[in-house]
Amino acid sequence: MEINSSIECEVDECKFHSEATDHCTLDKIKVEKNEMEATTIESTDCGSFEVK
Repeated sequence: MEINSSIECEVDECKFHSEATDHCTLDKIKVEKNEMEATTIESTDCGSFEVK
């Protein structure tokens, strides 16, 4: 898959992580909140994550 230079990613465990650089190979990602109200970085997650 090609690197999406618009989406930086350091999660090596994700199947969409580029092996060459710290980027995602998806065209787009889904960002989700994991609390009723997102007030911190920890309140959100990448919903596109899939384990390798």
